[in-house]
Amino acid sequence: MPFSIRDMQENELFLFMASPKEIRKKNSDLIRMITENGYSVIVITSNQPYEVLKKSYEKNGIPMDRIHVLDTVTKYALGREPEPVENCRFVSNPGNLTDIGIAVTEMFKEVEGERICLLFDSVNAMLVYISSQNITKFVHFVTNKLRLLGFSGIFLAMEKGLDPDVFIQLTTFVDEVVDSDEALPPAQ
Repeated sequence: MPFSIRDMQENELFLFMASPKEIRKKNSDLIRMITENGYSVIVITSNQPYEVLKKSYEKNGIPMDRIHVLDTVTKYALGREPEPVENCRFVSNPGNLTDIGIAVTEMFKEVEGERICLLFDSVNAMLVYISSQNITKFVHFVTNKLRLLGFSGIFLAMEKGLDPDVFIQLTTFVDEVVDSDEALPPAQ
């Protein structure tokens, strides 16, 4: 049965598994579904820089007005502070969990009163910069914050790309694990 954002309850958390070939497309598919169903989205990206995401979303007809991005890669890749962008925060690098945690907390305050879903893209990309133990601690922190605030969340990961121990830990933090290659309907 295809996954439907309409069926998602407030405060529900999901781990979406996607094939490496499809993970970027699944990001756009999820963003489209989430925004079409009345949510504002906070995207934590360690996989693609803001400008790449923005172009991808716009190419796929997804308006940026309800999307807030926490970009962990642009500043790191450029080696300098990027030009400020509305609805985007840049942190120094994907391994700086303190700055990411502070930025996420500030972004949650900015969208207070809105129907929120966080999209974390991707767990695998974060593992390039930090240890498995630290990523599980950080995801645990984020999932607890989401639950306390009554927000929904989706953690995107590549199937077969996670250490089995990390996968087991992540499954304990979410309500459901979804194989997005089977569960998401094809894009229109």
